Order: sequence, then C-alpha cells, then structure tokens
Amino acid sequence: MSVLSRLPRLASGSTLPLAAIPGLAWSDFAAALTAGVADGLRVVAYFGARSPEGPDDRVELHAVLADDRTATLAVAGTRIAGETFPSLTGECPEVHLFEREIAEQTGLRPEGHPALKPVRFHRSFRPGHDAWDRPEGVPILPGDVDFFRVEGEEVHEVGVGPVHAGVIEPGHFRFQCHGEEVFHLEISLGYQHRGIERALVGGPTARTIHYLETAAGDTTVGHATAYCEILEALGHRAAPLRAQALRGVALELERVASHVGDLGALAGDVGFLPTASFCGRIRGDFLNMTALLCGSRFGRGLVRPGGVAFDADAARVSELLDR
Repeated sequence: MSVLSRLPRLASGSTLPLAAIPGLAWSDFAAALTAGVADGLRVVAYFGARSPEGPDDRVELHAVLADDRTATLAVAGTRIAGETFPSLTGECPEVHLFEREIAEQTGLRPEGHPALKPVRFHRSFRPGHDAWDRPEGVPILPGDVDFFRVEGEEVHEVGVGPVHAGVIEPGHFRFQCHGEEVFHLEISLGYQHRGIERALVGGPTARTIHYLETAAGDTTVGHATAYCEILEALGHRAAPLRAQALRGVALELERVASHVGDLGALAGDVGFLPTASFCGRIRGDFLNMTALLCGSRFGRGLVRPGGVAFDADAARVSELLDR
C-alpha cells in the first residue's frame, strides 16, 4: 500500500482532528506529496506551524491535496527538527510559492529552492531564525529583491507598479520582453497589509464575517461561503439545502462576473477597447443579478453561518431566469 493511499481523506463540510493527521517521516511525506501531484491531485495548502512550545521549538509542515475526481482532500504532516528541509519545487513546481511562504513565516529554509525570496514581506514568526541570511533586525522591503533578468540583444525590461492606474492593490510587475513577446514576468507583492489574519485570531466575533467578505473585492461570496462552511463543519450543522442552492447561485454569478471582467481586462491590456468595454457591460449584468438576489452587487450580507440571509420568491426567480 502506497503512502498516498494511507492518508486520511476529508469530504466537503467535514472535519479532522489534528491527532488524526499522520506524522510522517520526511521521506514518506515528500513521496506522498509528489505521488499525489503525479496522480492528478492539486496542492491546495502547504504550510508550516510551530509545534506546541517545547525546548526544540520544532516546526510541523502540513500538506493538503485536493482530488477533484472524488471531491475529497488528502492531508499529511511531518515534523522538521532542524533549520532546513529539502525543497520539492524541482520535482513539484506547484509548491514553489508555498515553500517561499514557509521560509518567510517560520524561518525554515527549503534547501535547493531555485528562486527563494519573500512572498509577502512579513517578519518571521521565529525570532532569531532567518531564512534569508540577513542581519538581525534588518527587514527586507517589498520589491527589494533580485529580479530574474533575461539578457541579450533587443531584450528590454518593463517595470509596472507598485502604484497602478486602477483599483487593484499594490504590486510590482517586472516584464522581460523581446519585441511583442514576453519571456518572463515576476510579481513582487507585500506592499499592503490590512491585518485581516491577525484580526481573526480569537474569533469568531461580530466583525469576522465582514473581514472575510472584504478580504478580496471580487470574491465576497466565495470567502464568506468558505468561512461559513468551516463554522458549520466544526459545529456539525449543515446549512439547509435551499440555502446551499442559493449560495451556489451566488457563487456562480460571482465566478462568471469575475471571468467576464478578466476577459475585458485582457482585451484592454492589448488595446482592444471595444471588447474591454463590452465585457464591462456584461459584467455589470451579472453584478446586478447578484444585487437582485440580496441587495448588494458584490453579494455582501447574503451568506451567513447556518444558511443565507435572503430568500428568492417566485417573482425574483422568474426575473433572474429572464435575465
């Protein structure tokens, strides 16, 4: 029996005690992760957390793999006793950003990582441990990294941001171009921290749902639904079927609005303005359908723990179907 087949599986809306997560040796943990990706599973989470306070201050790594064929999640864990762990990015590119964030959050260094640099530019959670080999107390500022560069005749570099002429949050984009062809793009984030994760500690409180609804401007329903499903799973109380259906409708409206908006933005980026404008109008149609459902074009106030705060009567359903 393979290591992957022995991992516990979770269905949507279920929970798993921490004690039930197998603490694998590193070799088995790495084998399970790479075998899962080779078998078509997706790495949806890979993170480190400090073990309960002890003399060694060890870090536990956890990986969550999604199996779309069975709609389940496979979970594995391992404990790192030293200051480094072997990078798996070469074998499994999916973990590239995850490993960089692990280094930033825990101070552990993924040895062999091909492009190790900060992702969010926040301070390490382990005072005295630093994955970047910087002097103690000297922070690395957003954008203050060695960007990948393409050398050669007629190759040019284009820097965009971190301040943008739009509504997106700050981020610096570094393009390596040869004429119209973009060879490489590197994005540096971390310019803006609103403290949402820190504000969630000790919750849930009356503000928690509002933090989640505004975590990302185009994903109100998605984040609110994920949060509510977590609470419902922990409380062993599923939302009524009608509420689940209404959540599904709102999620689909949000998804389509986002995709249509992105298609318009892509058209605008290459100067194809008629399509950009038309996609903006179509996106507005889907946002207005969400407003018809709950009063907010972004779906705020709709999804709440235990169900939804709005229902759809026959007249509203008929109007939505017509639109």
